[in-house]
Amino acid sequence: MRNKVLVELIVPEIDRKFNVYLPITKKIGNIITLLNQAIQEISPQHVRVNNSLYNRDTGAKYDIDTVLYYTDIRNGTALILI
Repeated sequence: MRNKVLVELIVPEIDRKFNVYLPITKKIGNIITLLNQAIQEISPQHVRVNNSLYNRDTGAKYDIDTVLYYTDIRNGTALILI
């Protein structure tokens, strides 16, 4: 899959981790929206909307207007959705 990266997504609010494929051609803001929708469908708990995506290892916050391809997110990156 050349147009997607496999990442570990950590969602502290529901204390769960997911392995997800993210499209490299989408903006981080659009990816956050898609992740929130998926988590709300999966989680039996009421989950508030998360607006920030962070790199677990570096602590860097990703700008919502940046296309994923132009970030340091690669296969195996661990991300935190807060």
